[in-house]
Amino acid sequence: MSKLPHVSGATVVRVLERLGFEKLRQSGSHVIMRRGLKGCVVPMHSEVKVGTLAGVLRQAGVSPDEFSAAM
Repeated sequence: MSKLPHVSGATVVRVLERLGFEKLRQSGSHVIMRRGLKGCVVPMHSEVKVGTLAGVLRQAGVSPDEFSAAM
């Protein structure tokens, strides 16, 4: 497993869009995204903490290596 990078919420959304996710809506400072039946909630913070990013990727069914490769 690769080490997760420090990224912003906007970067997480952009990378997930490259991986085929679509932005459904934004509720406050959180973006709701979906690819097929898998969905995830991305906090739009200036820096998403590593543990939070790991949780988002787990929700989305995306491996850290796959995420890093799509950056």
